[in-house]
Amino acid sequence: MRKNFILLIALCPIISLGQANKIFRQASRETDLSKKIELYTQVISLEPSNLDAYFYRAIAKNDLGDFSGAIVDYSKIIVEEPDADTYYNRGNSRYSLKDFLGAKDDYAKAYMLDKNFLDALYSLACVKFDLGEYEEAIEDLSSLLKISPELSHVYTLRGAAYKALEKYQNALKDYTAAIFINPSVDTYYNRGVFLMDVKYYEEANNDFKKVLRADRNNAYGYFYSGASNLFLGKFLNAIEDFSKALEFDSVDFDAYLGLAMAYNRINDIEKAKANFDKANAIISPNEAINTIEKYGNTYWYQNQYYYFNNQINELAGLR
Repeated sequence: MRKNFILLIALCPIISLGQANKIFRQASRETDLSKKIELYTQVISLEPSNLDAYFYRAIAKNDLGDFSGAIVDYSKIIVEEPDADTYYNRGNSRYSLKDFLGAKDDYAKAYMLDKNFLDALYSLACVKFDLGEYEEAIEDLSSLLKISPELSHVYTLRGAAYKALEKYQNALKDYTAAIFINPSVDTYYNRGVFLMDVKYYEEANNDFKKVLRADRNNAYGYFYSGASNLFLGKFLNAIEDFSKALEFDSVDFDAYLGLAMAYNRINDIEKAKANFDKANAIISPNEAINTIEKYGNTYWYQNQYYYFNNQINELAGLR
């Protein structure tokens, strides 16, 4: 009897290993994330040192939105056997929780462990941008472009960093380089928005024309086209564009304000007041607006303040 007892104990690890492998394969095929997590948890209970199970359970948790749970699993692996992929994935989970400093640290370690890990370098630049570390982001993006100069989205992000530093010529070069590499709706749109911010309205208008020729359902394209037409004095075109934008979003208070200003400029006081009232009802439904600061969340206040300030005084006087 003792001999048989010893034999059974000796077989237990083999049986557990086989069962763990079977459950692991089942988990890898499972599409339901909650069930996938349960299966990987079973594997871990049978094999507490199975770091692959921790890794894939972490991915499933992250995809399910349990970013904190994913971080715990990734951290377990990092304590035992740190590697670039795990640092990178933990950085993504931290980024999702807006732990930008933690994500920055993880992306940096991922890239340090694998200098060919270009996604880690790009993500590191992104989080530096979010932290306002624009010079450092530009350094990382420039390093990335030396390796892969064909990446249009890298030029776009570097352009945004240059814009934040008010290095507008450098920014324009990068936005234009992105278009040269990938002449798409997104690249023309991004340059158009930049050109609006630096008040190159004619050039911006041309970019938004290209956007709308390629995508007739681009609501933001219509809005920005309307704004550029407004500043260029093409008020009827602006009215047409803002009206089109409202077909996609009937509570777009920025478009209503744009219409109000455009109608006011052609002295259609009735329509100017009607659209101004619609905008105000959306922005502040429960109380009257008596200061310009109430428009703080609008495009006009944030990006075109001086023009808007002059117009708002006229619109507020319409009774």
